[in-house]
Amino acid sequence: MIFGNIKDLDNYTYLDEKIQKCFQYAAKHDLLSYEKGRHDIDGDDLFVNIVEYETTTPEERFWEAHKYYLDLHFMLRGPEQIDGNFIQNMEQKDFVEKDDFLPLEGEPNNHVVLEDGDFLLCYPADAHRTAVAVNKPAMIKKAIFKIKI
Repeated sequence: MIFGNIKDLDNYTYLDEKIQKCFQYAAKHDLLSYEKGRHDIDGDDLFVNIVEYETTTPEERFWEAHKYYLDLHFMLRGPEQIDGNFIQNMEQKDFVEKDDFLPLEGEPNNHVVLEDGDFLLCYPADAHRTAVAVNKPAMIKKAIFKIKI
């Protein structure tokens, strides 16, 4: 996992070109005005899902990881806590190939709080549990860039 803020992109020039393309896209488009749903950038190789939901307790949420895509969570309107761990520390369930979804069970060994402009890049080894409330439930809006590896 890589946690940062869009204001500090000069610190992340080492990231892959496809990841850089996400940041460039975010800078050129008013993602906050986008409707919920999938928006293609480069077909199935790179797209962004715009989501809006209310954060909740960890017990109401699920763990996930992906084999074929990186997730770049980019907060448009927060806050949201995302819990993390490595998939090898978790109980792995049956992979759902068509959805690139690896369900997991376990406990977090870290978490980050995303505020406006923050991002979290999740790799295939990174288990993540999203939509956890920080202090109290809040309505958030976020862009999740899906980057095919």
